[in-house]
Amino acid sequence: MRAQSSATASPRIAVGAANATTGGASFGTVQAALGVVAFSLTFPATAWGLEGFGPWSLIAVRSILAAAVAGVCLLALRVAPPERRHWLGLAVVGAGVVLGFPLLTTLALQTSTTAHAAVVVGLLPLTTALLSALRVGTRPSRTFWFAALAGAAAVIAFTVQQSGGALTSADAYLFAALLVCAAGYTEGGRLAREMPGWQVIGWALVLCLPLTVPMAAVALSYEPVHLTAHSVTGLLWVAIGSQFLGLVVWYRGMAAIGIPKASQLQLAQPLLTLVWSVLLLGEHLPVAAPLTAAAVLVCIAVTQRARG
Repeated sequence: MRAQSSATASPRIAVGAANATTGGASFGTVQAALGVVAFSLTFPATAWGLEGFGPWSLIAVRSILAAAVAGVCLLALRVAPPERRHWLGLAVVGAGVVLGFPLLTTLALQTSTTAHAAVVVGLLPLTTALLSALRVGTRPSRTFWFAALAGAAAVIAFTVQQSGGALTSADAYLFAALLVCAAGYTEGGRLAREMPGWQVIGWALVLCLPLTVPMAAVALSYEPVHLTAHSVTGLLWVAIGSQFLGLVVWYRGMAAIGIPKASQLQLAQPLLTLVWSVLLLGEHLPVAAPLTAAAVLVCIAVTQRARG
């Protein structure tokens, strides 16, 4: 009887473990998707913020506000400082997603539309997957790479065609932002396997305070500030929504489903950004957007099903 009961229980335990794994992966996908939605609002919110702040002031103040929120959470929960071996990785996260990407894209948005800047996000998933393969050792399948390349090509063709194929001075900022952000995402996703995702971005924000506080003091003394409803709303969103909450769920999602698959969800981000640009900024939505959206969604479905 005991042997029979044990034999019967073993398949149930296996099924339960499989269901738990599937449920965890599904929840991870939801979290990563929420991060993509939060990030898709970053460019329109930055455009709002630039109505009242200079580019350097906006970047410094948003980082300080996000660090204040993160610091309060870390203190309230009495989180111990990270181990010494994690500090270099946190510095990469800080340089990439706390300082580098926001600064470079903000500088680009001074002369570029949000639609044109979305080309960065179109290339970001593929770049993140490539850096992940080099840094973390992931080896996605050929089907995964084919779908990823097809999705990236669709987004790039869409954004380049809409911009007339002309490269502007902002492109240098955008491509540099692409590289530093991919590095920050890859390192953050790796760290999120060893510590909670919100602590990864929280400590990265705190680590950058010795740079962002002096930057804010200097920038605010040189760049005029005009507080409006748009500028304050944009600042608050890029600080709390994009810089902290969005990265919290994003890193948790990457830790659950893997960096390559999570990064491919960002293929939808440029198109979401275009929708927000129409609704919030009054920009014209190109006719090709629905076709590109359909192609991107197909590619996302393929990458999520492809197994490494």
